[in-house]
Amino acid sequence: MWELLGWALVGTVAASLLALVPALHIYNVAGFLIMFSAALSPYLPPESLAFLFLGLITGYAMLNTIPSIFLSAPDDSSLFIVLPGQKYLLQRRGYEAVVLTGIGGLGGLLALGLLTPFASRFLPVIREVLRAHMGWILWTIIAYMLISEWPKGTERAPAGLRRWWEAWQSLTAGLITFFLSGLLGFVLMYRSIVPVMVSYQNLLPAFVGLFAIPWVIQNLLARVQLPEQHIARNVDAPLMTIFQGTAAGVLGGLFAAFFPVVTGGIGGFLAGHATAQRDERAFVISQGASKIVYYVGGFLLFFVPGLHLTRGGMAWMVSTLYTSYTPERYYWATAVVMVCGVVAFLLSLGFTRVVIALTRRVSYRVLSWGTLVVLVIVVFAMTGVGGLAICAVATGIGLIPVLWGSRRMNAMGVLLLPIALNMIGAAEGVAGFLGLL
Repeated sequence: MWELLGWALVGTVAASLLALVPALHIYNVAGFLIMFSAALSPYLPPESLAFLFLGLITGYAMLNTIPSIFLSAPDDSSLFIVLPGQKYLLQRRGYEAVVLTGIGGLGGLLALGLLTPFASRFLPVIREVLRAHMGWILWTIIAYMLISEWPKGTERAPAGLRRWWEAWQSLTAGLITFFLSGLLGFVLMYRSIVPVMVSYQNLLPAFVGLFAIPWVIQNLLARVQLPEQHIARNVDAPLMTIFQGTAAGVLGGLFAAFFPVVTGGIGGFLAGHATAQRDERAFVISQGASKIVYYVGGFLLFFVPGLHLTRGGMAWMVSTLYTSYTPERYYWATAVVMVCGVVAFLLSLGFTRVVIALTRRVSYRVLSWGTLVVLVIVVFAMTGVGGLAICAVATGIGLIPVLWGSRRMNAMGVLLLPIALNMIGAAEGVAGFLGLL
């Protein structure tokens, strides 16, 4: 078991370094390891590989906050951290934003540990009860996402159509973003132009285009001047604020980890509305907890005896090589995650200081251009010319919320719409109507 812990710590340190590379999702790295798993099996048997992946996902979930805040290259789970995080960044408090997110992550790990004695008893029952209701629950989530973006405006436009359009343009942009990204999702599901040998990277160019590149373009157009960052010795967050933020994040993360397609960002959004989060500190903490519970908790569900729930790409990949059957392995997996989470949190403090030192020596505009170049290189290296074409289309869709002030979460239609239609048996009919069959 100490050997398994060692592999997990190796994964944590490796993921902590890889998480600093914009747009490089840890699932992509895990996919390459799965490709070479047969050659690695004499040195890295399936169980050791599973625990290595536990360390990878824990380190990534804790440290991918750093490029999201400092380089504005988020993924779908850290989307909501960026806006308040950039506010902290422009107030010279970027380090504090990373620490608050990490505190939320530690709270999420603690919650996962406390749930361990009950998970194997109650989660299989809950899964059986909800199995037949997943479809309408997912459609309810989509409806709430779209309806909750209320018409808004400054009320400065002349009365009549101009004032009506001022209020409704952001809502209209949100609906357009959702349906266009959904159409892109259908293309990727039925007629993707990504090469077959890298089909497991099918969604990479879409997510980079929808979420990461538009943010970098926005930074370049706005000519943001990054102020010198302050390294705080403490954070302005009372215990009650930490508890409220962690509780909301755990609620959203568990929901996202248990239900298909719902990501940590969406789960955190729903939990924030359900608990009426107003405090920015609690919000940032809640997103850190939600992200950890979504990524790490979703993978831990794979180890729960009698459940074997494969939520998320990491669990799907590991399930082809290894399955855990005993409570002992589940308890060990939880303990390993707790240790790796603390190590990753400590690493995040040091790596954040390194990134801050880099921003002092290199202008933010140069960093933004460098981030854009890295994003394009990652997409091309992993998915080729076809991936770049998908990324270009996705970037056009991802720019709609930037230009019209709607929620960027609506771009999650790339997953939500095709899979929600598939759950009610309508996906093939829509794909046929679109000429994709």
